[in-house]
Amino acid sequence: MRLTIESGEAGKRLDHLLHERLPAFSRSRIQRWIQEGLVLVNGAPARASRPVRADDVIDVEPAEPPPLHAVPESIPLSVLYEDQDVVAIDKPAGMVVHAGAGVHSGTLVNALLARFGALSGVAGALRPGIVHRLDRYTSGVLLVAKNDTAHQRLAAQFSGRQVEKVYLAMVHGNVKPESGRIERPIARDPVRRTRMTARLGEGRAAWSEYRVLRRFARFTLLEVRIGTGRTHQIRVHLSSIGHPVAGDTLYGAPARLAPPLGRYFLHAHRIGFRRPADGQEISVVSPLPPDLGAWMEQLES
Repeated sequence: MRLTIESGEAGKRLDHLLHERLPAFSRSRIQRWIQEGLVLVNGAPARASRPVRADDVIDVEPAEPPPLHAVPESIPLSVLYEDQDVVAIDKPAGMVVHAGAGVHSGTLVNALLARFGALSGVAGALRPGIVHRLDRYTSGVLLVAKNDTAHQRLAAQFSGRQVEKVYLAMVHGNVKPESGRIERPIARDPVRRTRMTARLGEGRAAWSEYRVLRRFARFTLLEVRIGTGRTHQIRVHLSSIGHPVAGDTLYGAPARLAPPLGRYFLHAHRIGFRRPADGQEISVVSPLPPDLGAWMEQLES
């Protein structure tokens, strides 16, 4: 690609300018191109910090990033259920499921490889065994496939909406109906690309059902069942009815939370599926983590 610098762009750093002109590529990748001599300014290599000048001619030869492969890391794991095909992990809040978006170590996948060795390869070398995901700060039960056949059978259950997924969510405000159903399509937010939204009236179909478990002065504890597995689904749906998940500032929760929590209050409490080997119904429960339990006790007092 050949770019010519306009007068209004003069003075900007080379890497910043390229990131603005080529938003499809991350800044780290652009910086790597510069370091590898794949970016020439007026025919010569330049530093990432070099200020560009009007009428500079920049030649860019994009290179694909090196293939990523997950590597084993000795990280403690809590196993809730295991058979010859499936493992159910109690994922802690703060742990990323697999590498991506600048995270390449300390993930659940890294820990799984160290604990179990080879896993299903259906999802690729970066996501061995991963059939579904939980957000980074969502805790709770997550299924992992040990082999390709199990992975395909579990994936068919997920896509066929045959997997029971039950969450516990503490939300801001008083949810007046004792139960309800939210059925709104979810799409990428066109303004804030890190968010999803249910306010456009278009996107991928999604539904969530909830019932009230307990009421507090400023919060409501809900049990939430989802029939679809869209990105940030529960967080988006609950925010769309005016009750964001406690601590979830991305979707409208207050920045200051009293008492402080350090995460958002969303926990994958139970998952039900049919065992790939014989079709037997299995239900796996993850107890409420101590940090969420202690925070709820503070609400009571």
